[in-house]
Amino acid sequence: MGSTPHQRRGNTRQRIQDVALELFAEQGYEKTSLREISERLDVTKAALYYHFKTKEDILVSIFEDLNRPVEELLAWGKEQPRTLETKKEILSRYSEALIGAAPLFRFMQENQAAVRDLSIGVPIKQRVVALFDLIQEPGASLTDQVRCSTALFATHAGLFALKDLEGDPEEKRKAVLEVAFELVTRAHGQGSAEQRGQGSAEQRGQGSAE
Repeated sequence: MGSTPHQRRGNTRQRIQDVALELFAEQGYEKTSLREISERLDVTKAALYYHFKTKEDILVSIFEDLNRPVEELLAWGKEQPRTLETKKEILSRYSEALIGAAPLFRFMQENQAAVRDLSIGVPIKQRVVALFDLIQEPGASLTDQVRCSTALFATHAGLFALKDLEGDPEEKRKAVLEVAFELVTRAHGQGSAEQRGQGSAEQRGQGSAE
């Protein structure tokens, strides 16, 4: 007899998160009780209470766990040279992290009031802003800032926009990344050209002064 998804996934704490997210998606965060979570898990409320005291504790832990890969990506990106290859790798790794966090984003869409009340959306927005800073050139033009933000948005939203279309999920992810890469490549090229032009102007100015 095959194992259930909850049995396959690690320890009790993770199983609680999985089941809670299922129930939050099915009937809403506000309407879900700890008792219902424990009943679906087939454990006592005391056993559930050992790991999490409140629904909010469960939800916050889910956000922290699923966002950890993005935190690691930010730390990695800050240590890398600001090359086009680095920017593409950031977008690619972000795309992979989003696949793991798909249930979380579905919850956010369906429970926006709870997200606002618990201020969970704030750190996610901060992480997206930090990623944006890593893929745009310093002093980028407004047009190139739009290109970079659109590349990030395409990586983020494209996967969810395409989820109901037929086709291989990995092929769809590659298609989304191809569009994001085109945008960030254009912005990177424009930024480099502008920097070269600025450098030439400064050199001409120094030559005139001499």
